[in-house]
Amino acid sequence: MLGGLMTELMPPLNPLHVFDVTARLGSFTKAAQKMRVTQPAISRQIRTLENFLGVQLFDRDRQGARITPIGEQFHRQITPAFQIISRAATNLTEMRQTEPLRVRAYTTFASKWLIPRLPSFYVAYPNIKLDISNVVAPVDFARDRIDLAIQFGSGRWPAAESELLFKDLIQPVCSPKLLKKVRLAELDDLKNVQLLHSHYRRTDWHDWLAAVRRTDLLPNNNEVSFSSSVLTYQAAIEGVGVAIGQIHLLKNELNSGTLVPLFSAPFERKLAHYVAWPKSKSLNRRARSFLSWLRAQLRDTSR
Repeated sequence: MLGGLMTELMPPLNPLHVFDVTARLGSFTKAAQKMRVTQPAISRQIRTLENFLGVQLFDRDRQGARITPIGEQFHRQITPAFQIISRAATNLTEMRQTEPLRVRAYTTFASKWLIPRLPSFYVAYPNIKLDISNVVAPVDFARDRIDLAIQFGSGRWPAAESELLFKDLIQPVCSPKLLKKVRLAELDDLKNVQLLHSHYRRTDWHDWLAAVRRTDLLPNNNEVSFSSSVLTYQAAIEGVGVAIGQIHLLKNELNSGTLVPLFSAPFERKLAHYVAWPKSKSLNRRARSFLSWLRAQLRDTSR
């Protein structure tokens, strides 16, 4: 019964806010300017509150509106509550501004694409802190405290919005060290080298060989498997064998000549890298800034 009574005595909050602003400024006109509404809108909100309370809060005449003694008393009583709300909102905003933007990315994407470009992000957005984590499992925004996630797949994830970054373009790559020792001019030459595999991209060799119609080259008795693509590519750089490279992630190595693409036969798979975020809430300012930076980096890369 008490809870129901308190609910009935709670004034409508928007008219109460309008009354607080109007009483502080002492003018309907100034309140309208402050709140970016019309003066009649202010008057209607005040009238709504007066009707609810059953009292007259302002005297109105041709010279304007003046707060009544009972209105002044009521305003003194509600002012501390609005001050508490204002301080709480300010504290929350300041706390949110100091929190890092939580980004999840695969280890290979982070090490080969994201991290080399991060200095330009901090130049553009020096006040945004990043918390970058690496997890292979698909992100679950309902469970994980993540603002943005770099995901690999079809672009369709439950309760998530996504935006395409780039397609998965794959091609065999190796080190110039290996080319000095072994001939790799024709596909049949792959029989004479070790094929390097990544645990989480086990189908890469099959998919690429299927695209060039040479699945007969698998299985290869000289296969070596690594737990991650980063280790696989490092093994290729050291001349251990030939890896299937994700071309978009190996631009630095290819441009510097650390790795060399083979056979002039890149294959674009249907899967791709996407940036994703929870569908249930709008992106905050920091996330929008990070997205804008990502898009700019992709435009620069494409040029």
